[in-house]
Amino acid sequence: MKIALIGYGKMGKEIERIARSRGHEIVSIIDVDNQADFGSDAFRSADVAIEFTNPQAAYGNYLRAFEAGVKVVSGSTGWLKEHGEDVRRLCAEEGNTLFWSSNFSLGVAVFSAVNRYIARIMNQFPEYDVMMEETHHVHKLDAPSGTAITLAEDIVKNLDRKARWVKGTLLAPDGTVSGNAQCAPDELPVNSVRRDEVPGIHTIRYESEADSITLTHDAKNRSGFALGAVLAAEYAATHTGLLTMEDLFPFLK
Repeated sequence: MKIALIGYGKMGKEIERIARSRGHEIVSIIDVDNQADFGSDAFRSADVAIEFTNPQAAYGNYLRAFEAGVKVVSGSTGWLKEHGEDVRRLCAEEGNTLFWSSNFSLGVAVFSAVNRYIARIMNQFPEYDVMMEETHHVHKLDAPSGTAITLAEDIVKNLDRKARWVKGTLLAPDGTVSGNAQCAPDELPVNSVRRDEVPGIHTIRYESEADSITLTHDAKNRSGFALGAVLAAEYAATHTGLLTMEDLFPFLK
């Protein structure tokens, strides 16, 4: 398979390593200093482009890739609220393909399935309250993380006593705390921490007067995310439309 990379930071380089190890060819690498390459023959020859950039660049990257007739796998977050409807239209009505996930880690896929299952069980036990905390490296721009939002939305869907998730506190690298530590009883707070080079830690805690139940996924490095993104690219190469991890892993449905 021919793969183009959009974004060539630490994640892009790890995806390149994993893709080559699985026998794929990297035909184009686009970063901030060579945006004109979206129009190149090399980029157009790609079966799939894997995009990991930032919330400000992601949507524009999708449009450029679609214009070149290239399918996209993307792990960029923070764009969905503003551009989600248009991306859905581009895939549903104009024949484009985007495989998007807030987190491509295989471990997070399992963690997400367990999260939904536990939430359904805990719906029977209102004496337990629930909260979430996510920790990421200091370079991450959005908070809460896209993965935390996805996990929180799944809890809200399955826990009748929670109407919505809300941003909690943000602990910055310099130790300052912003945000709101208080929330209404029907709200699920999602707290954020930014420190060091942490790939990603997501913790969900159910708390009662008697005990607490804690679920945690702790990424050791970027290799799990990179492998998941390449597996998604392999899937997207033979499928069309707006695709998610539920398509790749049916146990998530």
